[in-house]
Amino acid sequence: MQDLARPSALRTGVLLAIVLVAWLWPAATASAAERQMRALVLYSTRPDAQIAVIGERDLPRILADGLEGKLDYYSEFIDRARFPDAQYKEAFRGFLRSKYKNVHFNVIIVMQDLALEFVGDTRNELFPDTPLVFFATSAATRRIANSTGVVAELDFRGTLQLAAALQPEAKRIAVVVGADAGSAEYERAARRQFSGFEQRFSIEYLTGLRTEALRARLAELPAHSFVYYLVVNRAGGGESVHPIEYLEDLSAVSRAPIYCWVDSAMDHGIVGGSLKSQTAETEAVARLALRVLQGERADDIPVTTADLNIRQVDWRQLRRWNISEARVPAGTLILFREPTVWGRYRSYLLGTVVLLLAQSALIAALLVQRRRRRQAEEQVRSGQVALQTSYGRIRDLGGRLLSAQETERSRIARELHDDISQQVALLSIDLEILKNSTRSDGEFLANEALTRAQDIARSVHDLSHRLHPARLRLIGLVAAINGLQHELSTPDVTITFTHRDVPPVLPEEITLCIFRVVQEALQNALKYSRAGNISVHLAGESQKLLLAVADDGVGFDVDAAWGSGLGLISMSERLESIDATMTIRSTPGAGACLDVAVPLQAVDDAVSISAPDADSA
Repeated sequence: MQDLARPSALRTGVLLAIVLVAWLWPAATASAAERQMRALVLYSTRPDAQIAVIGERDLPRILADGLEGKLDYYSEFIDRARFPDAQYKEAFRGFLRSKYKNVHFNVIIVMQDLALEFVGDTRNELFPDTPLVFFATSAATRRIANSTGVVAELDFRGTLQLAAALQPEAKRIAVVVGADAGSAEYERAARRQFSGFEQRFSIEYLTGLRTEALRARLAELPAHSFVYYLVVNRAGGGESVHPIEYLEDLSAVSRAPIYCWVDSAMDHGIVGGSLKSQTAETEAVARLALRVLQGERADDIPVTTADLNIRQVDWRQLRRWNISEARVPAGTLILFREPTVWGRYRSYLLGTVVLLLAQSALIAALLVQRRRRRQAEEQVRSGQVALQTSYGRIRDLGGRLLSAQETERSRIARELHDDISQQVALLSIDLEILKNSTRSDGEFLANEALTRAQDIARSVHDLSHRLHPARLRLIGLVAAINGLQHELSTPDVTITFTHRDVPPVLPEEITLCIFRVVQEALQNALKYSRAGNISVHLAGESQKLLLAVADDGVGFDVDAAWGSGLGLISMSERLESIDATMTIRSTPGAGACLDVAVPLQAVDDAVSISAPDADSA
């Protein structure tokens, strides 16, 4: 009996345990359900809008991280284009009432104005006791009971200021606005904020245009314009569009840069703007909602005012529209900058540079050594060539000087024989006749002899003057050249001499050198050029004396003349002795011009030269 009783007792214990578990299970389930939080997010846009995409990415993550994963997350979306329709509102209300009639939410998150308006009208019916966290864009937003939120006013003005800085030459703005009621609210806000810019810009609102008409208007914008894209959810004619895709389509045809006010437009064809950060908006709302979910009363949390705008520009669009990066205001983010070759391959480039430097140093050392050896060899070869050239030049010059010496001696001998000797012979005959003459003829013969003696003296004087013009030191360079002009002028050749600012006192070597160069140049021109006019110009400048001798003759080949004539060589040698430079310009048939530049240095012992009298001349 006792053994039979034991199984019966065991069965009774198991039965009691089952009953106890069944009794306690609902309580445990209810406790677990109380620890799990529920949040509903109501967006004022469609699910494919950027704020919804960012919100659905960040809100569940931030809230779940703050609640250690104890979160049931729900979200619903309002079609902004259809929201003004009363039937749509009623249908949406019935949808929410039916879907969530048995769900208790710990917080309702309302994103932007339409959702806040809808919840304000239906809260007592749909979510009577649920705390509310909202995001609004107007400081005048009415705060309802058991709520808190973030207010970030729409800032359209900041983008306009940035556009004016980037395009200071701009005079015209085309503002693109959709045909729906929500776009109309944005337009009203924009008109209020743009009122201060109407004196600087001509502002045209392209509101509710059909897509084809809007594309045509943007494609024909005049120079110095830009486009401000507010928002388009519905185009003219009732066409529903995606705002970002619509912006990309307009950017492709617009003749002017496009700006916007919200960061979702970046990377879709706009230059930039003072853009509202939708990520910052989402994070600000999530932080408030998390406080409510963690037990704070919504009414005890003050409404937060936030500035969510950040100045941003697209580097690619700056280049597209030739906008200088120097115009970008300080503190503006420049996005999508293409990395330079250095940024991409810096490590490889550094390694390559180090290797190249090492190789270059070794190669440079070898090249330096080779260059020094070659320089030494070149110096030896140059010295040999210079010596050979100098030797050849000296031999040639010596031969020419000997020839010139003999020629000059022959000329002097001819002058002595043909002129002076003949006159001396005639003088001797006259003296012989005078010796044997009568008294009556003596006076006449004496006069003839005197005249003959004077002619001989004059011929000797002229000959000695041509050999060495001693009076050059007395009368000066200008007067000497002037005398040379009169001496060499002929009825067939006109020689003109002009001078300007010639120093009255010149070193003797310079005076003699210039005189000889003029003398040689004139004789060459008279002998070879067949010129009708020869001009000589002498001018003094600061630390320089300039000489120019030109003729209108037949000209000559300058290179060939250097190898055949002694005159050019003698002039060159004379000028080199006083550090002067000589340039000859001539072509056959076009005359010739000799230019000389003589550097003048201070003469320590300059002496004043007075004008000579007639006897000394």
